[in-house]
Amino acid sequence: MVVGATGQIGRAAVGALARDGWEVTAVSRGGGRDESWPDEVRTARADRADDDALAAAVGDGCEVLVDMVAYEPAHARQLVSLADRVGSAVVISSISVYEDDKGRGFDTQGEPDGFPEYPVPLTEDQRTVAPGDTSYSTRKAGLERELLAAGERLPTTLLRAGAIHGPHCRTPRELYFVKRNLDGRSRRVLPFGGVSRFHPASVHNIAELIRLAAARPGSRALNAVDPDAPTVAEIAAAIDAVMGVETETVLLDGPPPSPTVGDTPWSVPVPVVCDMSAAERELGYRAVVRYADRLPETVAWIEAHLAGRDWREAYPRMFQTYGDLFDYAAEDAYLDALGA
Repeated sequence: MVVGATGQIGRAAVGALARDGWEVTAVSRGGGRDESWPDEVRTARADRADDDALAAAVGDGCEVLVDMVAYEPAHARQLVSLADRVGSAVVISSISVYEDDKGRGFDTQGEPDGFPEYPVPLTEDQRTVAPGDTSYSTRKAGLERELLAAGERLPTTLLRAGAIHGPHCRTPRELYFVKRNLDGRSRRVLPFGGVSRFHPASVHNIAELIRLAAARPGSRALNAVDPDAPTVAEIAAAIDAVMGVETETVLLDGPPPSPTVGDTPWSVPVPVVCDMSAAERELGYRAVVRYADRLPETVAWIEAHLAGRDWREAYPRMFQTYGDLFDYAAEDAYLDALGA
């Protein structure tokens, strides 16, 4: 049973599991289905926030429950309460649960102590933030802790995803460069020398990890990222190539000059790059795609979703998360001053 089946990762995971021979029930609030799924995939309607509805969807039981939308400790307790009817679970988490050796994490990056300095590559042995209800990261950490504590009662594989990319994403980082190209912007500003790296994670690679974990139950947390971690300058150039445009890049040695000039969704002062050795060792995992392989479908999805709409209407969560990404007046003023 896949909960959150019509979301970004869910669509790919349902297809991967069904093609692997599983009898799959795709659960979502709308009860819909994706046109790419095999006909034998069953659908069910349930809101995972409704305990009774989720229990009813599980029914007499399932061998594996895959949860795309579990977010906090209460969701962990909800899953554990179904342990007598569920063989094992696979749950999506995030690399945002990590903190560095000085106690800095993604939640502290705007504070005086600065951005966390993680080891490269970042392994699952790295410490995580304390569970709490103050942020996305602390809630995910609480979710992880309760599910791992369940142990053999509900063996759970937690997949710590990086910067997820692919169709159907509600917060696609690629929007930053796609929209600029559509708007005919011939110059861009990249801070930190354009070498920022924030490890991407394709929905297809995450779906492959889900497929493998479903067949190999266990209690563990594993990174879930692509085999490569391109720099922001490489990502920008790859999107330009897909869209057939050429753009002049202005590289800055330091941070963005203002919150609306050059502050891309990948712009971090130190690299965030994860190690995938544990998944390779425990699951026999091998990536099925590289970042550039599926970039055309990501770009095409963003273009289609933007067509005829203001970007803030098409992607409201992007605006809520990052603010005004396209303050061209501020950017032009900065570039004019820089040129002078």
